[in-house]
Amino acid sequence: MALSLKVKPIQIHEITRISPSFNSPKSANNGISFPLPFFDIFWFKFPPVDVVLFYQLTESAASPCHFYWEIVPKLKQSLSLALLHYLPLAGKLKWSSDSPKPIIFYSTPNDGVSLTVAESNAHNFHTLTGSEIYRANELHCLVPELMISEEIAEMISFQITLFPDQGFSIGFRVHHGVTDGKALFMFVKSWGYLCKEILLAGKAEVPSNLPPNLTPFLDRSVIKDPTRLDLIYLKRWLEIEGFGHENQGSKRSLKTLQTIVPISDDLVRATFEFRHEDINKLKDKANLSSSAHGKPLHLSTFVLTLAYTITCLVKARGERDDRVVFIVFSVDCRSRLNPPLPTTYFGNCIMGSESYTKATDFIGQNGFAFAVNLVSNMVNKFNNTRVLEEAENQLKNPSTLKPDQEIQIISVAGSPRIGTYGSDFGLGELKKVEVVSIDRTGAISVAESRNGGGGVEIGLALKKAEMRNFIASLIFDGLCNTNLNFTRYHSCKL
Repeated sequence: MALSLKVKPIQIHEITRISPSFNSPKSANNGISFPLPFFDIFWFKFPPVDVVLFYQLTESAASPCHFYWEIVPKLKQSLSLALLHYLPLAGKLKWSSDSPKPIIFYSTPNDGVSLTVAESNAHNFHTLTGSEIYRANELHCLVPELMISEEIAEMISFQITLFPDQGFSIGFRVHHGVTDGKALFMFVKSWGYLCKEILLAGKAEVPSNLPPNLTPFLDRSVIKDPTRLDLIYLKRWLEIEGFGHENQGSKRSLKTLQTIVPISDDLVRATFEFRHEDINKLKDKANLSSSAHGKPLHLSTFVLTLAYTITCLVKARGERDDRVVFIVFSVDCRSRLNPPLPTTYFGNCIMGSESYTKATDFIGQNGFAFAVNLVSNMVNKFNNTRVLEEAENQLKNPSTLKPDQEIQIISVAGSPRIGTYGSDFGLGELKKVEVVSIDRTGAISVAESRNGGGGVEIGLALKKAEMRNFIASLIFDGLCNTNLNFTRYHSCKL
């Protein structure tokens, strides 16, 4: 009888540590700490964020010999240079007994980031970078582990994976307590910029400076917190974990609330594109509804695409129409603070905008109009400089949900304004970016279209039956008189 041996999807060649590249030992500071403002404290217990970027290479550049001897050393060198500008990423989160809250501490020469170099045996590069629907668990071997314990937590880890003769991926897992998506991709763009500088310099000395738009602003003291929201949020986290305020000093766990769990074979992923012309058609439909009700709406690309997606997701869930739908997405507050922060501020500077409603509100002819109005109001809530007031209001407004109430949570990861597809390493075309962590959070990933032209792409991870229903809603629903370009999903076998 023949034995069937399961081939591992990747082969790990190396696990190493990359430290910031200081010009000389004297320029290295013995230690520097970065405090966590209330924005960071709000997010530091959330699960880490997993992302994978796929780059196409020529067949010769993607040969194992060339990749490991020529490309990997340049990626390592440029990563080291980039970390010099982004020291919080190279540090560790700690919570000492004499500190009221956790801090990020970087010390030399011990601190740095973990980098795994691997090779894929799966031969699925074109599937993962294309428009096919595929099993979600195919991505998870491309994301590295991140050390998070009760007493200490790393901020980020990386994995470079070669797909022989095709391309490579850069996967990373980042602690949510150190940065939001906008600042994270500013770092990735900086890494790519320095890699290109190395390629251009050849054997000459490599410039280590960054342009102004990629130079991070690291001073976290500029975020004012007169009411000590940081300590209030921290107390809430301790209560959620089951530790009372009186135990704050004895149980200072840095563990995140959600652990990394295996992904079911029944979970599949797909990416859908809203082209510029599609968004204009949605805007026309929303404007008709707005004029009928005499109420102006905030009809941004984000509002329109999210409202449409939410409507289809609610219908795809089916089941009981009396369930509660909880919608939440993040709003960048850098320009909304008084005074505003630099656009290059590195750290978390986002607040969640949330709303509860009923599934029945999205059903029927007026479902899309209701969704547009709801999301528009959620965005408008932050169109002022009263971010601190809104943060305090969220603390004052407890949930009115009943324990036995069925709830559908729809959250959003990313934004069309982050510039997800701007990470150029000079090594090949960026084919696709996947937010892998939506597999366990159930969020919608949102990014600008990789095809450009002002479009938007959304990524979903759903069970097969729900994905079938979602696609059917996109294609056959009454909303589809907008003629969105989703027909290629009609014949997909799930």
